[in-house]
Amino acid sequence: MTDAIVNIQKLAKTYPGKVPVEAVKGIDLAVQRGELFGLLGPNGAGKSTTISVCTTRSLPTAGRVSIAGIDVVQHPAEARRYMGVVTQFNTLDRQCTVWENLYFHCRYFGIPHAESAQRADDLIELFKLTEKSKTFVKTLSGGLAQRVQIARAIAHNPEVLFLDEPSAGLDPQTRLALWDIIRELRQRGITIVLTTHYMEEADQLCGRVAIIDHGKILVSGTPEELKSSVGAQRVFQLQLQNASSDGLRGNLANLSGVTGVENAETGLVVFTDGRAGLLPEIVGVAGDNLKDISVSETTLESVFIKLTGRDLRD
Repeated sequence: MTDAIVNIQKLAKTYPGKVPVEAVKGIDLAVQRGELFGLLGPNGAGKSTTISVCTTRSLPTAGRVSIAGIDVVQHPAEARRYMGVVTQFNTLDRQCTVWENLYFHCRYFGIPHAESAQRADDLIELFKLTEKSKTFVKTLSGGLAQRVQIARAIAHNPEVLFLDEPSAGLDPQTRLALWDIIRELRQRGITIVLTTHYMEEADQLCGRVAIIDHGKILVSGTPEELKSSVGAQRVFQLQLQNASSDGLRGNLANLSGVTGVENAETGLVVFTDGRAGLLPEIVGVAGDNLKDISVSETTLESVFIKLTGRDLRD
């Protein structure tokens, strides 16, 4: 892809030990300039390892990654000039104020004093941090600290921003505010690569997504393409008394309009073509084994369950 700003080719990463762990197994991905791209999957799927290699924090076992045409292994310092990074953990300087964290980040990238000061002022205003500019970051809430981390990550005007699980641990209100910030950055032309295990987050934000599990890409495309790929318009989540009922799974699969049945942690997930009247039929087949049932339209989480045969893991 000629306009790709992030190119990942045959990427593999194995962590050594008594029992070596293959975290990433031959990934190929290309992210275009201006995209908001989501890398989705459960904890331990290989998302963060992939981002660690892309952002020069980890060396690959095999394969190649380039950012804006620069090989991240051969020229890591040069590649870092083109990227901003927000990790899962707070990496702000706790002994500095909010403004100082932004200012010194600019200085670290060689931006002159006056320009760095102005850039810090502009980011304070953009991220609505004026009242906190002189506050030491060690006193900030999780949501405020995340805003400062994102502001700092773009302080040197990178072309691509990596957000690794940016909303993990945030309350719903703070998560929605963070989504607005991410959308604003996308509108400003920054390419964003987002890792998350929140499928709703990716559905709301991303133009294209890839689902990864056990170190491999299972599928990629737009959220709409992925949702249509499962061949289902409506999904029934069945919570069962006896979750290991193979006979029930077969009986449900034989119903007209059912396109697939998968195991879930507490029961079964029934994929259907949206035909009217299926709910009473499903309830009738489940009988006394049914504890609860919920109905939803196809989501990215539905795609994940369909692909892996299980719900999201802890």
